[in-house]
Amino acid sequence: MKVYAVVMLQLIIWSGYTFTEWLSKHDHPLYNVIMFIIFFYLAVILGNYIMSSARKTFLTTLLSLAIYASFHFTLSFFT
Repeated sequence: MKVYAVVMLQLIIWSGYTFTEWLSKHDHPLYNVIMFIIFFYLAVILGNYIMSSARKTFLTTLLSLAIYASFHFTLSFFT
């Protein structure tokens, strides 16, 4: 159940990243990369706080990022 909770909270974090990326669409691409690293760090810290396992946290973060990327690319394909 912890994995499910972490994935849901991390999906909220990835949604926040997409929103801030949309707000800063005219920024330099380097700033978007730095912003992604910061949001990735936040997702890992949140997951590690809940799950207390670095390996499981990292795998769960990659899973949530893959799920969110698939949603994002699927929606961009239809719009």
